[in-house]
Amino acid sequence: MFKSSYQSGFLSLLYSIGSKPLSIWSSEVENGHIKRITDEDIQSSVLEIAGANVSTAFISCPADPTKTLGIKLPFLVMIIKNLNKYFTFEVQVLDDKNVRRRFRASNYQSTTRVKPFICTMPMRLDEGWNQVQFNLADFVKRAYGTNYVETLRVQVHANCRIRRIYFSDRLYSEAELPPEFKLFMPIAKTQQQQQQAAEEDLH
Repeated sequence: MFKSSYQSGFLSLLYSIGSKPLSIWSSEVENGHIKRITDEDIQSSVLEIAGANVSTAFISCPADPTKTLGIKLPFLVMIIKNLNKYFTFEVQVLDDKNVRRRFRASNYQSTTRVKPFICTMPMRLDEGWNQVQFNLADFVKRAYGTNYVETLRVQVHANCRIRRIYFSDRLYSEAELPPEFKLFMPIAKTQQQQQQAAEEDLH
């Protein structure tokens, strides 16, 4: 999909505010929903994936199962909200041995397991909104001793809320990010949290 396009900086796969956030994604849902809602914490449209079973409610990119993303940028960044329920996602990459490897991260697993074609690992999310960063090149090197070539597919399962999913050529500090790649919290809420933190420090 992106193989022939010039890739540098940022490449966005999903942005919840766009007119069709899932235009390049396929979705599958049983006993749950995938819908756009307004998140009360950030006062913004977000995509919510919810399901009774994480394996039967998910979105997958590219939509066509015979196509691959062809994204060379090594950092996958997801701005997601912790709903305090089971959540998992998976990314499939190609390494320099021409082998497809899958990395699956979930918040209900406690140990990392490396098998020949899949590596499953725990993911810890903070309360509320999180910016989750994955260094795919580092994962491939550590798990398989090979080099990352490109990302083929990304699949995000229930249960979470998504604001954005993008790839980048390196990790950027908050100050370097373009405005639409940041997670804005309403000013009042941030000040309130700072005040609470300050009060807690006093006790």
